[in-house]
Amino acid sequence: MQIQGKFQMLRIIVTLMAAASVLVGSGVSAETRRDYMMIVGSTTVYPFSELVVERFVDESGFKTPMVQPTGSGGGLSLFCNGSDELDPDITYASRPIRRSELDKCRKNGVNDVVEIKIGYDGIVLAQSADAESLSVSRRDIYLALAELVPNPGDGETFIANPHQTWKDVNASLPATPIEFWGPSRGSGTRYTFARLAMEEGCRTLDGMIEQEQEDPWQYRSVCRTFRDDQVNLKVSENDELNVEALKANTNALAIVSYGILEANSDRIRGLAIDGIPPDFQTISNNSYLISRPLYLYVKKSSAELYPGLREFVAEFTSDEAWGEAGYLRTEGLIPMSADERKKYAEVAITLTPMGM
Repeated sequence: MQIQGKFQMLRIIVTLMAAASVLVGSGVSAETRRDYMMIVGSTTVYPFSELVVERFVDESGFKTPMVQPTGSGGGLSLFCNGSDELDPDITYASRPIRRSELDKCRKNGVNDVVEIKIGYDGIVLAQSADAESLSVSRRDIYLALAELVPNPGDGETFIANPHQTWKDVNASLPATPIEFWGPSRGSGTRYTFARLAMEEGCRTLDGMIEQEQEDPWQYRSVCRTFRDDQVNLKVSENDELNVEALKANTNALAIVSYGILEANSDRIRGLAIDGIPPDFQTISNNSYLISRPLYLYVKKSSAELYPGLREFVAEFTSDEAWGEAGYLRTEGLIPMSADERKKYAEVAITLTPMGM
């Protein structure tokens, strides 16, 4: 998984170097700024971005932004590298920016980070529509996917996860193999799934809530770390390939966004988790337990340098886009409340930086 993440970052660096070569080869001087925006970040937000970019270009006449899906962690890393010509102006994220990332931004002179929440998304465990319907708890998910699980011999120590079938996890579940497709380390989807599904399932075990206070490092190792045996958890960032994998293997599950579930509802179904199915209503009213906010992070300084940035952000945060009947709803974006949309629309208009 780590190797794949390194290859992904290498591809981004090569892409940015290629952009620099175009500038140099076309005779553009080092002092001349590019005339388009550069955007990186979350693969979950990327499908929404495609619609916004299309509307923005068609209606404004500005040049098409250079958009590269890198995953949330990779995008924030690139975003915080600095404010030079080859550094991105906007990054998408399917989780909030971390303090360590803000510290990196500040260290590299990026002191004007604007945080704009754009809506919500559910993280779904999906299976083939042809498979026998499966319903699991967060405890089941933890016991299936964690690297370490309680030692059944003493209940106090932990061992490498031996579970190979769902029946090994829970005697009431079928004896089908545990097979998952999911995103790599650094992905906001993976981070949120680990926190809201695995960790919450782990916390149902005796003594784990107390251990969070007594030994936080051990707690995180036990509750948030995926098994890494390459048999039960396979890494793929391509949602379309994950959907195809489910069609080919009716035993397998995939960790996908709600938008992917909606777009492929004829081919896959979402599992109920702790008895609650993933759908528009359960995610929007927060009864579905594995949902997360989605963000844009913007450098305010870029608004004065690159044409169209303010207009692009305004389009993304317009009622026509993110509203209850907006066109992003068709891609699976769960709208915020009217009050939240008003709050972040004002941030978008003023480009007010967050506290650093």
